[in-house]
Amino acid sequence: MRASTFLRPGSLEGVFEAMAGGALVMAGGTDVYPTVVGRDVPADVVDITGVAELAGLGQVDEGGRRWWRIGATATWAEVARATMGPGYRALQEAARQVGAVQVQQVATVAGNLCTASPAGDGIPVLMALDGEVELRSAQASRRRPVAQFVTGYRATALAPGELVTAVWLPEPDGDRRSAFVKFASRSSLVISLAMVAAAVVRDPAGAVTSVSVAVGACSPVAVRLNALERDVVAGWDGRVTAVHLGGLSPIDDIRCSAAYRMRVLPELIRRALHGCGVAPGVAPGWAPGWAPG
Repeated sequence: MRASTFLRPGSLEGVFEAMAGGALVMAGGTDVYPTVVGRDVPADVVDITGVAELAGLGQVDEGGRRWWRIGATATWAEVARATMGPGYRALQEAARQVGAVQVQQVATVAGNLCTASPAGDGIPVLMALDGEVELRSAQASRRRPVAQFVTGYRATALAPGELVTAVWLPEPDGDRRSAFVKFASRSSLVISLAMVAAAVVRDPAGAVTSVSVAVGACSPVAVRLNALERDVVAGWDGRVTAVHLGGLSPIDDIRCSAAYRMRVLPELIRRALHGCGVAPGVAPGWAPGWAPG
């Protein structure tokens, strides 16, 4: 086997050229490195962190709407430090719980999506916030909702020659609050047993106009709980039923059983919704604090 070459081009054209030659794309490397350490790397590696237009995050006006654009090489630490407002609190809460502090300095939001792990902390959050994925090739670009980008266990909608160049999050039409609740044996350096991201939008009068609830680590891909979302908008009594959880298919694994995941999910959901200001049926003090404003 020939020795692989490490490439770090300064332009997207250079990245696409390397990809055309079969190079493995890498940003933070926190998912790539464990898969190749101690083994022969079967291809060249192209590091995309040298491409300036893939870096950073900021607000952008497009199509008559305000968006947050998170570049493909923006790290979780950058997200955690950004001033994004309460509507994006779920994303920033997740950012502080991905791996450990050292991992957060180099691991990227886009990389978390591309790995497409069922337990990827960022995926349910980006789904709950109606995120979109920007995909580019040497010839064209397109956008897909996060819910359509992750297609299965470690599988995505990336076509040959395509690269994730950014993640887009739309500003809501109203006052949004969001929250992320991760259930694991400890707060860092551990894979989630289950997780819930929620977002609730209210009109100026305080009425709930839209709800998003997404669950991770309980099915091959993160799942939106559409039936529950409708019930919360209509007026929720705090109960989480089998109908609400019908789209989930957890498995037994080394970390816990499927039955245990399903047992804890109702409480995780209530805590996440409480963190968004929807509080019926939740024991006082169990959910993240929330205040209108």
